[in-house]
Amino acid sequence: MPAVTVENPLALPRVAAPADAVARPVLTVTTAPSGFEGEGFPVRRAFAGINYRHLDPFIMMDQMGEVEYAPGEPKGTPWHPHRGFETVTYIIDGVFDHQDSNGGGGTITNGDTQWMTAGSGLLHIEAPPESLVMSGGLFHGLQLWVNLPAKDKMMAPRYQDIRGGSVQLLTSPDGGALLRVIAGELDGHKGPGVTHTPITMIHATLAPGAEVTLPWREDFNGLAYVLAGKGTVGAERRPIRLGQAAVFGAGSSLTVRADDKQDSRTPDLEVVLLGGRPIREPMAHYGPFVMNTKEELMQAFEDFQKGRLGTVPAVHGMTDSGPQG
Repeated sequence: MPAVTVENPLALPRVAAPADAVARPVLTVTTAPSGFEGEGFPVRRAFAGINYRHLDPFIMMDQMGEVEYAPGEPKGTPWHPHRGFETVTYIIDGVFDHQDSNGGGGTITNGDTQWMTAGSGLLHIEAPPESLVMSGGLFHGLQLWVNLPAKDKMMAPRYQDIRGGSVQLLTSPDGGALLRVIAGELDGHKGPGVTHTPITMIHATLAPGAEVTLPWREDFNGLAYVLAGKGTVGAERRPIRLGQAAVFGAGSSLTVRADDKQDSRTPDLEVVLLGGRPIREPMAHYGPFVMNTKEELMQAFEDFQKGRLGTVPAVHGMTDSGPQG
């Protein structure tokens, strides 16, 4: 799981919560169910079973893989529409092409993030490139859906390609944790992702036995999802492992600790930390559309059926498959 790494974390800026910070308690730890997307792409539904009031402004998150494909195996889903929210695709291992009906597109690979603001709507595809389909190989990533407030739901679509080399790298006081700030900010250090809804997104790698207590905005919610390894969350050291998500309560800091011993396949604890300012608006979500009312959902489906969200462009080097994005 390379994403973005450094040889000496102690050369990075160090962050820690102040001594008087109020520790956020752990409210719940849930286990993500496993399933398949599209033509058979393996996913874990990271936030399944979590009450939306704890997730807001996040809607859902899928861990895609980790999977070692044999030649000819990489799979995905067909072209599909989106309206009313943002999709964040973070590739840890592997490579993906993406393309939309507005002419946007590109390739993202190890440590890159593709941030798509669907806004008023478009058609979209993500697909393994032909070379990966032919050769097979390791694939692992995340896709996060971030809600948009009502005032921004019909804005013009927009892309951000965030290269792995541009993320803000930080560490804990003892250098035991590598923190990759993809969006938002941590202790004044800003990540490259520009968000309409204020959020923070961090991929943290903790060495065995390492612990980090981070300052966390009190007006944000707090979530942790384990990509690999095992450890604990909260000052109370609630156990958590691969495929589990923790919801933190109110406070101004959150704590994550890696167990002293990890399994041989996963040397470190890998965790995604998320926080965002709740939008607190009615949400109507069905399939690829996230709106505020049932009537807006019906309009989105009508617009899609009548071709108002765009048409599938001529394909140049893309297949007609890719994971739901």
